[in-house]
Amino acid sequence: MYLSTITRPKTAGWKGVSANVFALGAVSLVTDVSSEMVTAVLPLYLVVGLQLSPAAYGLIDGVYTGATTLLRLVGGYLADRTDRRKGVAGFGYALSAVAKIGLLLAGSSTAALGAVITLDRAGKGLRTAPRDALITLSTPAGDLGRAFGVHRAMDGVGAFAGPLVALAVLALAGESFDSVFMTSFCIAALGVVILVLFVRDHRSPVASEPVRVKVIGGLWRDGGVRRVVLAASLLGLATIGDGFVYLLLQKREGLSIGWFPLLAVGTSLVYLLLAAPLGALADRVGRLPVMLGGYVALGAVYLLLFGPLGGWALVVVVVALYGVFYAATDGVLMALAGPLLPERLRTTGIALIQSGQALAYLGSSVLFGLAWQFWGPEAATRLAAGGVALTLAATVVLLGRRS
Repeated sequence: MYLSTITRPKTAGWKGVSANVFALGAVSLVTDVSSEMVTAVLPLYLVVGLQLSPAAYGLIDGVYTGATTLLRLVGGYLADRTDRRKGVAGFGYALSAVAKIGLLLAGSSTAALGAVITLDRAGKGLRTAPRDALITLSTPAGDLGRAFGVHRAMDGVGAFAGPLVALAVLALAGESFDSVFMTSFCIAALGVVILVLFVRDHRSPVASEPVRVKVIGGLWRDGGVRRVVLAASLLGLATIGDGFVYLLLQKREGLSIGWFPLLAVGTSLVYLLLAAPLGALADRVGRLPVMLGGYVALGAVYLLLFGPLGGWALVVVVVALYGVFYAATDGVLMALAGPLLPERLRTTGIALIQSGQALAYLGSSVLFGLAWQFWGPEAATRLAAGGVALTLAATVVLLGRRS
């Protein structure tokens, strides 16, 4: 069977988006408000405030995402092993909420801040795969693109609102960062409450064989699953961090510090507007073409950063294309992979794909930071654009084959 055939099933329209998907979207929306309140200015703080080199920032940025790799696998395995995806996801959300209180107690200690950030990322690592597995298990196969599109759009609303809420809190609280952290904790706690009250778990049918490590190894031996993991990892290797893109924009156009958080806001606005329509488009024309189109937009972003366009036109176009990239790839990849994974191992399979991407992202951030420091930002972005082109070709080869 061709993978493209799998990704173009008949659909049941928007009726295929269940109440459970909307409930999970509400949890993600609220949680993202909390998270983005804290993280919106992190790149500027590290590079401008603490004067870290691009290479050092690349290492921190990569570890920030890549460090969740093992916990994604642990979370996926535990969710499938216990058949309690909601419980594992809820623990992850609660862990991230507690981390916001840790920011209040950490002060200026680098070690303490690192521990708190690790705790927050641990929570994200544990919850992501069980959450996405619940979406696939709550949705007909033909409507997965729509379901993930709706969820990611709601998630995007939170990412859009978070920096704005942080700015409002700072204005009202006399620029007190402790007030931002406390507000972030309260919002994160609300997300946990919504999950407990409104999200339904999905219990798998009784399996003939319990979920053990040796059973999970069978996932990798499946040709279709293996190709998706490899393709996702290659695409992750071609993706540099958001912070790099925003820092390059800020440096080239001389944007004031006050404008910096709004770059992420603009990307999130485009993302939330397009995630659902592009998810629906993926169900109609195929998930692979839509995902590849998103990476074409990413390659264009890298080329434009040092292209002929300048001024506010450059800022608007880059932010818009960056939002298109996320809307066309984030949920669409999970919708593409979902039907390939057996229900009993759905969470572990999703965790395996996400872990491959996270590890590759760690490598890409470190490599891009080094390229920026030793060869300059223009050469680094040209190399990144070339990397996108190569990985797109490899993805077509991997996912266009028979499974």
